[in-house]
Amino acid sequence: MEELTKAEERIMQIFWKVDKAFVKDIIEQIDDEPKPPYNTISSIVRILEKKGYLGYKAYGKTYEYFPIITKESYAKTSFSKLFEGYFDSSPSSLLSFMVKEQSLTEKDIEELQALINTNKK
Repeated sequence: MEELTKAEERIMQIFWKVDKAFVKDIIEQIDDEPKPPYNTISSIVRILEKKGYLGYKAYGKTYEYFPIITKESYAKTSFSKLFEGYFDSSPSSLLSFMVKEQSLTEKDIEELQALINTNKK
């Protein structure tokens, strides 16, 4: 699975939320003001289609796009790369980072401990 740029990932997040859309629908979902130009979003959508993230259905010269890759599948691949690249595939390094850098609450720690205990069985 080819990595996405920040702009591509932002557009995919919208597709995962709405499931299928025309380019104009995607632009409406973007919170920025002023809205990005139609041609910019259309170009990103076409790149996502070429990368295999989106499929489309043609209605004459208009295209309705839909995600082919699920958010879960993308998250799994992205996390795996992050985990390998920054934490050397070490769960203890990841957990140590989370505890030190993310200001985990007591409840968060209890939930993590419960997950660990469940996976031991």
